[in-house]
Amino acid sequence: MFRYSLTVVLSYVLAALAIDIFAYTGNNGQTKLVGSSFGQIGVNATFDYVIVGGGTSGLTVALRLAQNSTASVAVIEGGSFYEMDNSNISQIPALDTSFSSSSPSTIQPLVDWGIITVPQPANASAEARPVIILHIIGEYLEAPLSFETTANITYSGTEGTYQQWADDVGDSSYTFSNLLPFFKKSCNFTPPNYSKRSQSGSADIGTVSYDPSVFSSSGGPLHVSYQNYVAPITNAIQKAFSTLGLALIPGLNSGSLIGYAEVTGTIDPRTTTRSSSETAFLQQAVYSTSLQLYQRTLAQRILFDEKNTATGVHVVNDGVSYALSARKEVIVAAGVFRTPQLLMVSGIGPQATLNALGIPVVKNLPGVGQNLRDQPFFGVTYEVNVTTDSQLNTNPAFLAQSTSQYLTNQTGALTNLGGNFIGWEKLPASYRANLSASTLADLAKFPSDWPEIEILPLARTAVPVNTTNSYSSVTIAQVATTSVGNLTINSTDTSVNPLVNVNWLATQTDQEVAVQAFKRARQVGAATGITVGPEYSPGPSVQTDAQILNFIRSTLSPIHHATGTCSIGNSSNPNAVVDTHGRVYGVNSLRVVDASTFPLCPPGHIQATV
Repeated sequence: MFRYSLTVVLSYVLAALAIDIFAYTGNNGQTKLVGSSFGQIGVNATFDYVIVGGGTSGLTVALRLAQNSTASVAVIEGGSFYEMDNSNISQIPALDTSFSSSSPSTIQPLVDWGIITVPQPANASAEARPVIILHIIGEYLEAPLSFETTANITYSGTEGTYQQWADDVGDSSYTFSNLLPFFKKSCNFTPPNYSKRSQSGSADIGTVSYDPSVFSSSGGPLHVSYQNYVAPITNAIQKAFSTLGLALIPGLNSGSLIGYAEVTGTIDPRTTTRSSSETAFLQQAVYSTSLQLYQRTLAQRILFDEKNTATGVHVVNDGVSYALSARKEVIVAAGVFRTPQLLMVSGIGPQATLNALGIPVVKNLPGVGQNLRDQPFFGVTYEVNVTTDSQLNTNPAFLAQSTSQYLTNQTGALTNLGGNFIGWEKLPASYRANLSASTLADLAKFPSDWPEIEILPLARTAVPVNTTNSYSSVTIAQVATTSVGNLTINSTDTSVNPLVNVNWLATQTDQEVAVQAFKRARQVGAATGITVGPEYSPGPSVQTDAQILNFIRSTLSPIHHATGTCSIGNSSNPNAVVDTHGRVYGVNSLRVVDASTFPLCPPGHIQATV
């Protein structure tokens, strides 16, 4: 679907303009060969910094370091460019949830690792099923945005979240006020384009409420903007939220989330395509610095000298092994699942695990692979009487119209992320009344501005449908969770996936909140006034708390906000893996800079925080 565009269009454009994208002459008259930005496979090389992982954090750090003209930087990435490996699916906003379900059929081997969790309880009789965790291999984007293959939603957590983080680790650098300048530094914000939004049809586009003070037009290079298409469900969603007591707030990037607002996305407004760490930070680095990229290259282990100083990384590409040495630091940004795996195969982790696999112990750090936090995702689906994105898959005329609008003036359904508004709240009193005293006590431990649920109304279906009608889902991300997972390894080979236990809904608290959140989703769906007939999924027969919990357990999926497997902590914390500067305890010249270091899982989508 939509596969005719990039390669064909690009070839015609380049031919017409006589442009060679792999070689050009800059303003200074010097020739730049793009190939010079790619490391030579199979040849040992030495750099100041060697970065493992070309994702959200890895490429941001790489550009910042490479902009220092005296520093040499190498980036090791297991995959390649998503524009080539995934057709245009990873570029078009409306395709943001492609390859993001819990079905093995959604694994795209060129752009994700295809990690399957250990079996999770599926229902009250303790049956189990595997859950797919799609962990991107080659998008140069570390799960930034909720669904890792293409999603674009971005915003920060709450002030209370970051204050708790700062308090837990004893470092005020992590407060919202101290992080805000860095949020602003990375993003080039573009306000809503009301001219293009006015072409959305029947939806009342209104005026977007946001706080311009948290953005910067001089930041960048990552584009942040609003969608050019107001989905026809939008008016009904706003009505439902307002009726049910949620207040409209000025955006989701000011350190406050409770209420509802229109989402910002990492979308380049010039082309209405995804803006990612690859299109932003990597491309700038390729064209303006000496950075060296080693693509389709697997990090096998970190190398140490006799003083436990990290000296480089042993890698392999297409069966060819070699070493990339680091004069100053090895920086790991391989993600919440791959970073602890790499540390363990390199001799850093729980001693018992390392001994069992015959791995020489460099440093016994029992917290490696522990404290895995993630947010389960589930919901209800309805047939609706307005046009939704489900028509893109079932209505050829609507697809053709949307494609034309997208390509000719960057408008229409393909520019939309699946919905415009998202709501956040603590469970209302009527649902809280059904929670046990122990659950209420657990929830009271979260900061007062930390929401318990995220309500994501989608202009699409979260489950397969077999008709050509329009469907919408009201989905829930459970964001104040108490269940903790973990991961380990059973091989010294990093091409073998680690064993991941997300451990969703393991506690009574999470189970009780999930059931009440599901009921709240149903209330939102009913309040929209656009549903047709009975609930499509799970259907009206699912009513008791036990039935609801069984349905959630059998259908929940990841929203790809996992954190914590190499947590930050002070030196007195026996489970801390890194200090507040990301430096790994017990060794030298080794740093971790990705979401695995988060000591908690913030309620906002984690891309901005990463």
